[in-house]
Amino acid sequence: MKFLTMVTTLNPEIATNPPPALMGAIMQLGMEAGAKMIETGGMALAGKVTTRSGKMTTDGPYAEAKEVLGGYAIYQLETEAEAVQWSERFIDLHRQHWPEWDGEVTILDLQQFNMGG
Repeated sequence: MKFLTMVTTLNPEIATNPPPALMGAIMQLGMEAGAKMIETGGMALAGKVTTRSGKMTTDGPYAEAKEVLGGYAIYQLETEAEAVQWSERFIDLHRQHWPEWDGEVTILDLQQFNMGG
């Protein structure tokens, strides 16, 4: 099963200055994940396209990010519980190395669909 984890920073005023110790710990966690972690990267909100009651609205693109989302990782794992465990470990590194950071990890199950063809 594939899972997408997305990190959201809840106090963006400090989001651009993570401590070096945290970054090193995150790199170590990624090495521990090995082949289970398929991809990882950073994210910032670039825009939104919405439809409501038949009307489409567009917000963006933004000259600068209004929200700092943080980053993402895609894992190939056996269970949802394993995705939760990796996310808890990631958040715990923040608690240890950057206690003033507030954030959350959203976990999405990436289900495969046959789009025909």
